[in-house]
Order: sequence, then structure tokens, then C-alpha cells
Amino acid sequence: MKTVFLLFDTLNRRALEPYGGTSVKTPNFSRLAERSVTFEKHYAGSLPCMPARRDLQTGRLNFLHRSWGPLEPFDNSFPELLGRAGVYTHLVSDHYHYWEDGGATYHNRYATYEFIRGQEGDAWKAMVEPPWERLREKYHKVQRGEGLRDYRRKNIVNREFIRDEDEFPSVRCFAAGFDFLDRNREADNWFLQIECFDPHEPFTAPARFRKDYPTNYSGPILDWPPYARVTELPEECAELRANYAAILAMCDELLGRLLDYFDAHDLWRSTALIVGTDHGFLLGEHDWWAKNRMPCYEEVAHIPLFVHHPEFRSAAGARRRSLTATMDLMPTILELHGVDMPQNVLGRSLLPALAGEAKLHEGVLYGVWGSATNLADGRYTYFRFPEAISGQEIYNYTLMPAHIATFFHPSELGKARLSEPFSFTKGVPLLKIPGTEKSSLPKGLYVDHETVLFDIERDPEQLRPLDDPETEARLAALMARLMNEADAPPEAFSRLGLPVPEEARVRGRLVAQGAA
Repeated sequence: MKTVFLLFDTLNRRALEPYGGTSVKTPNFSRLAERSVTFEKHYAGSLPCMPARRDLQTGRLNFLHRSWGPLEPFDNSFPELLGRAGVYTHLVSDHYHYWEDGGATYHNRYATYEFIRGQEGDAWKAMVEPPWERLREKYHKVQRGEGLRDYRRKNIVNREFIRDEDEFPSVRCFAAGFDFLDRNREADNWFLQIECFDPHEPFTAPARFRKDYPTNYSGPILDWPPYARVTELPEECAELRANYAAILAMCDELLGRLLDYFDAHDLWRSTALIVGTDHGFLLGEHDWWAKNRMPCYEEVAHIPLFVHHPEFRSAAGARRRSLTATMDLMPTILELHGVDMPQNVLGRSLLPALAGEAKLHEGVLYGVWGSATNLADGRYTYFRFPEAISGQEIYNYTLMPAHIATFFHPSELGKARLSEPFSFTKGVPLLKIPGTEKSSLPKGLYVDHETVLFDIERDPEQLRPLDDPETEARLAALMARLMNEADAPPEAFSRLGLPVPEEARVRGRLVAQGAA
């Protein structure tokens, strides 16, 4: 088997024509849907970037046990498992978070990898004294940054070195993917992951992609929305949305080049193709920009997925309503290549759903560590928040104490104690580190933290919360059961006001005894 996995970052399901989108022209996503199975009810698991990738590589949820961080020594990583079985794995990516402290163990699981430089805050080009007078006039004030380690400063400097279209990181990313295919497409037993940071913010694309999305905005460059409520002027909002449309149009064209390659070399008969994303993005819906800080609305958590399998070519153009999640990709890829599934994988292979409608999950959990635990069951979504979002009892369970771009601070580690092993840690105890303002819990980070229930069939925009105690009780019980199956720690239940299962209580007592 040969597999190409194309992973975009921040791909909005509702912006794509195969999912009913009309605001952006995405003809190549429509072409893809005609050649693959389109999944209608596919959800993120852990958010955002690296937590999603831990779900993806391990087939388990990250957010119930820790925040953003590296793969752990006990994790079952699918590229590593493929490699042990003799499958060659290669990663091409411009997603620079792989090379920060909080992502540094992921790319090393592949046999080979190629890093394309220059995206967002990548620490790429060195400019000790940037021409700030010119640059301050060039960029809108919301996306200026001058601190030495500020992502916005790095982005401004990087963009001084990205001028021609073939210099854009995503374009170079696809070129490197085609280089792999040119060299290896006649071989067998390989897995290629082409991973593009786009259409993640900042929404920077060659000018020609903006021609179909004009606005009346006349100010400096504005293509990086804040992670905040919408307070911008109407023309500024229009400019941000137009720039997302432009970068998505570029992604669509790049996808088209890959589809052309499959056509030219008849790879449809020999090669699986999976196309998906880690999460979506709010572009003003619910009066919010971005993700993480607010509830995990459908625009963020309900994501696109397309799967082509050579043995299911007769299913091309089909749509499936099976409830699926990011963690299902790991077992799917292993089954594609005939590799045995390790124990404690929560995900389910998607191959039965390629053959026809299949019930893989009764419900799927998703969320951001420290915020709500959320549940989708195919009809309803249920956001359950801690009663007190500030000062809640929550811990990071890890042997790899790193945040996004820093190690855990000694003040955090000084409060750590040793936790009993979880069922999935292969007998290994973990550091149990209290959540603090240094570990993604600053005051005011999570907003609109109200437990709420929505009927997605009748209210797909999630504008009318339901008052339905019977449905809420059913979903709360399902949430608790799924959390227990994931071996969530006892405080994961108590912080939500859910009954703590006895097995979690036992773990809590053992940890307390160890601390004493």
C-alpha cells in the first residue's frame, strides 16, 4: 500500500464548496469529493495544533491529561509503528511548531522529514535592526510586534524574504512533496505526509488570489485576526475574511496540482489519499475571531475529511454520516498498511465507513485543556464547563514538561508530584503538575464559559441553546462514560461536576498516599 496524507491547518469546513460553502471558490476540493468519500460528521479531538497532532499520531485524546506538549515516551506513534513494520514514512511540513520545545518529538518518528521555513512566527531570518519606520507603516497595528521573540516580529521579518510565489512556504511544501513522489511513486510500501501550515493565520497569499475577493479597505496590511471578540470596523472585518478566502483559494489550487499528479500517473489505482485538517477557525461568527478562548463552536470543531482508497473506488463521490474524530486517522492508517493495532487506542478505523454507513462512535469528545469538555453525538453538541474556570483543580500529566516554546518553569515543577501510571502509559508513572498561569491558564483566557446544549440538526449555527434536562442528562452520562474509557484523571470529572468513577477514585487515593 502507498498513502498520501495531505494535512492543512485551520481549514474551515463551511468555506469548502463540497460542504455547501459559497464564499470561496474551491473547485479542486469539489474534484476531490468526486474521487473520494466525504465525511459529514467529522470532529476535532484535542485542540489546537500540537494537541491535535498527538491525537492524530496516537489514536487517543490529549486534552483530558495535558495541554500543548511533545509526544510522550510511552505513546504509540503511527509513523513509528509503520516504520517498525517496514513501511517507509516521510514528512514534508512548513508547520514550524514541530521544531519548538512543545512539538520536538513528533517529526522524529518519521523515517525522514523535510522542513520548509518561513511560516508565521518561525525563527527563520535574522535581522538585528529591522527597518521599523517602514514596517510600522506597512502593517496594521494589531499585527506589529517588536520584542525579540515576538511571533509578529518574526513574521514581519520573514515576509521580507518571501516575495515571489514560488517562495511561499506552502508552495515549496507541495514542491517537496512532488519531489518525493517523482522519486518514489513506482516503489511500494510508503507513507507520505504533506503538511501545510496554511490556511492558518496570518492569511498571507500571493496577490493574484485576492482578485475574486475585493473589499473597500484601504489601510495597511491586515491579515492576522486577534484571538479576541470582534471589535473591528466593518471594512476591516471584510478585509480579514477576504484574506482568508485568498489563502484558501491558494490551498485549493495546490490541492488541484496534487489531484493532477494522481491523474497523470494513475495513482488512484495504487495509492490511498487522505485530506483533512486539525481544526477550523471563527471568522466573526458568534462575534469572535480565531479559536481556543471561546467555546468550541462548530466552525472550530466540526472539520472536513476526505478519504480515497484504491479498493473502494466504487464509493467515489459518496458521503458518510458516520460520527468520526481526528483520533480515528491513526488506526485507519495502520489498517491501510496492515499493521496491528496497539492496545488502548480509542480511535476506530474508517475503513468500514468507506464500504458503507457504519456506526463507529456513540459520541466523540473534544476540547482545549483547561476549558470545557465537549461532546458531539451526531445530533447534539454539549459544552460542559467547570463551575469555576479560574482557580479550578487541573493538572498536566507528563514526562515531557514543555509548553509551546518554553520548558516548564521551576516554579511549576517545584509543585509536581508523581502520579500512578494510567492504563495507556505502559506502567510508567507521570509527573502531575498543577495548572497555573504559566501553563495556559492566565486570568481571562477562557471566555463565555457557560455549560450549554445545542441541537445541530435544527440549529446548525448554534444560536439557540436548548433547555432540555433529559437530553442534557443523557449526554452528561455519555460524556462521563467516554471520559472513563479514556482513563481520565479524577479531577477531570469533579471539575465538571460529574460523578467520579470508582477506578478514578482509586487512582486519586493512590496518588494521595504516594504524596504522603
